Amino acid sequence: MAEPFALVALMLDAALGWPNWLHVRTGHPVGGFARIIEAIERLWNRADWSDLLRRWAGMGLLLILLAVAGGLGFALETIIRRWAGSWGWIWLAFAAWPALAQRSLYAHVLPVVQALKAGDLVGARRAVGWIVGRDTENLDEAGVARAAIESLAESFCDGVVAPLFWLLLLGLPGVWAYKAVNTADSLIGHKEAPFTHFGWAAARFDDLLNWIPARLAGLLICVAGGGGWAVMWRDHRRHASPNAGWPEAAMAGALGIRLAGPVRYDGVQHDKPWIGEGAVADLQAMEAALRVYLRSCLMLWGLVALWEGIA
Repeated sequence: MAEPFALVALMLDAALGWPNWLHVRTGHPVGGFARIIEAIERLWNRADWSDLLRRWAGMGLLLILLAVAGGLGFALETIIRRWAGSWGWIWLAFAAWPALAQRSLYAHVLPVVQALKAGDLVGARRAVGWIVGRDTENLDEAGVARAAIESLAESFCDGVVAPLFWLLLLGLPGVWAYKAVNTADSLIGHKEAPFTHFGWAAARFDDLLNWIPARLAGLLICVAGGGGWAVMWRDHRRHASPNAGWPEAAMAGALGIRLAGPVRYDGVQHDKPWIGEGAVADLQAMEAALRVYLRSCLMLWGLVALWEGIA
């Protein structure tokens, strides 16, 4: 009997996301990883330690995260398969569902679109500020649109494609280990002090785990968008990340717009290179990006169904 647990997990996520009522009562599982990371960071990322020692400490944190997340995933999957019998795949789907973010990603970008449609630039800046790390208080419509589209494309990889990839490959241990590492990268995987050395291991391992998913995400976006191949191949290297450039350049090419470019973080201007060519990002480009995103997710469903049917 086929076990379409990954496909069912995708369906649960698309239908429910992570409901607010559940978040209020239990939080989200990645919140547990965040608390572990923050607690260990306070103890081990010490200014009086050498750079090398802090790098080793960061490796230790990574190993702890992998042991906790992978171990809990393995234990849960073992229990489910042992006690739920031939219908265990249904419970596996419920256990994997919180690791996916299809609906959440769409729900975070949609308010930006709605605010721009209403002519509320201040509201659009506030909405996009929830999903990007750059300064948003002075962004014009093009800046808001670029930020939202970039976040949508990049998060399609680490919020949907990558966790799904590791779920299919390694089951619950794989998907939850990935989410733990990705959470660590978000919190401490920065080049700036005080995380330069302590967050090095998390950042590099996250790059490794996203290597294949990022390229798959770019491929899906190009197919869903009906083009963008040349821009993706040419411009993916212009991104500072070895992975994020693939889906971002694919989206820029598919939409025929420019992404990235100059941006401000904490009041400091960063002159990043442009990705893509052509029109300036705007409300219409954001709406088109959401359509491309939805088609990409549907194609991913088809690939998962095919994979689980064969497996």
